[in-house]
Amino acid sequence: MKYIALIYSNEADEPKPGTEEFGQYMQDYQNVSAKFNEDSVMLGGEALEVVSTATTVRVRNGKTETMDGPFAETKEQLGGFYLFECANLDEAIKYAGMIPTAKHGCVEVRPIMIFD
Repeated sequence: MKYIALIYSNEADEPKPGTEEFGQYMQDYQNVSAKFNEDSVMLGGEALEVVSTATTVRVRNGKTETMDGPFAETKEQLGGFYLFECANLDEAIKYAGMIPTAKHGCVEVRPIMIFD
């Protein structure tokens, strides 16, 4: 079954580029991605640009409206995702728990809907 692991964090809580902590953080991501590939569970994954680059799009009464930034006004923002192929939810949760951001943010795991 396919699962998406949505990675959320507060950008203020993340290690800052150029610091030793950031270098280790990126290495941790490389290591966990290698593990996911080794275990043949990773179907894909990407990091997103910072939340200030987001644009929210709505169509109301046939008119397209845009707004800078994300729709939700929350401290934690979507920063990336992994797409897994796992036997069950427990296995998907196991892999989601390995994602480095889970230590200071959170990872939402959701099954992918299959349309027949």
